[in-house]
Amino acid sequence: MSKNVLIIDGQGGQLGRQMVEAVRRLIPEAQITAVGTNALATSAMLKAGADRGATGENSVVVCTRDADIIVGPVGIVIADSLLGEITPKMAVAVGQSPAKKILLPVNKCNNIIIGVDGKSTSELIDDAIAKIRAISEGCER
Repeated sequence: MSKNVLIIDGQGGQLGRQMVEAVRRLIPEAQITAVGTNALATSAMLKAGADRGATGENSVVVCTRDADIIVGPVGIVIADSLLGEITPKMAVAVGQSPAKKILLPVNKCNNIIIGVDGKSTSELIDDAIAKIRAISEGCER
């Protein structure tokens, strides 16, 4: 079953770019929507192979309504994170979405996740892909 995977990223969009590439390669049936907090992030994710993309606060609010799975750094649920790129309205939209949320524990911008063993971005993405695949295949609710 094809799932609508929403990938949200900001700043330069490098985490989002890597996530789009991994989802596209390993779960080719997924419909990928990329939403950047800025045009640079959106562009990076579109170039990586997202099916569609949008930019900004309202795009986050609208796209979280229809997503089956939302993926991004943990900061997407914390107002004023990503150096202020995540507005309170964005954080609330992600948090209130009925979608499954896969949040990568990126320890930046004064948000420190305890219990994370300093995995590399590649390892975090591998873990996220495994979780997306399990959700897509209906193995996890």
